[in-house]
Amino acid sequence: MIRQLCRQFSRWVSPVWKVTRVGYASVWLGVCLGAEPLQIAWTNNLLTVSRSDLPGGPLKVLYLEAFLRPGANVRDWGRSRYLHKTRLVEATTDRRLLRFETEIGSQALVTHEIRAGEDELDLTFEFRNRSDVATDLQWFQPACIRVDAFTGTDQHGYTGRSFIFTGDGLRTLDRLRRTTNALYRGGQVYVPAHVNVADANPRPVCLDRPVNGLIGCFSSDNRWILATASSRTHELFEGVYVCLHSDPLIGGLKAGETRFLRQKIYLMPNEQQKLLERYRRDFPESGTQW
Repeated sequence: MIRQLCRQFSRWVSPVWKVTRVGYASVWLGVCLGAEPLQIAWTNNLLTVSRSDLPGGPLKVLYLEAFLRPGANVRDWGRSRYLHKTRLVEATTDRRLLRFETEIGSQALVTHEIRAGEDELDLTFEFRNRSDVATDLQWFQPACIRVDAFTGTDQHGYTGRSFIFTGDGLRTLDRLRRTTNALYRGGQVYVPAHVNVADANPRPVCLDRPVNGLIGCFSSDNRWILATASSRTHELFEGVYVCLHSDPLIGGLKAGETRFLRQKIYLMPNEQQKLLERYRRDFPESGTQW
């Protein structure tokens, strides 16, 4: 019954959504979004996020993509990347929990899980250096989120529907001070002030710096936001496959060291302030370290 009412309301509100982003329309959309939990599945390193009302259909996420050494910005990708192998440990029958183990090179092991909620995915990572020597595991790309179907755009249009937060507030990526020169052309890297650009992705680095760890996009009908953030941000990245990343900083692991990291992927109503409130609640340390 709730799903039917939501579909009827969606047909009514779509033509006027741009002028009714707050108030009753927003409240009702929040009810609709929470009416059915997200479901997740993983095979061949591809995570699929499903729910009957997701714009563009199931969301596809390359998970996990890469683990990197320092100095990646000016070095061949193959020389920066650690070899890794992921195995699925557990998948619950309700399709709301996945557990994994990933071996990184010969030294590190990460145990990780994804929990699906009503409007978010909660990702947790436990890194452990199993050896008696330090490893220079600097950062990683856990989730390459493909947003073409969600935004209804292609490689040439999705930057106008994607955003980060700068000193001027929410800015779409097409309106930032973009660059083109890099070891590899295409895409754009958004590097926080606390990160050494020499360690960043070898793609063009934007001249504008993000002021928090959020990167996201608007759905094709402007009613939804998809966004992602991590507990320690190495970089935000707009890729060459119509994809968005929040790539966490690891910072190396001492012999025998264990380190914990978290990430969120949000699917929620298009309300900027509520997204920021959610981010600050989920990552309370973001006021001083993100």
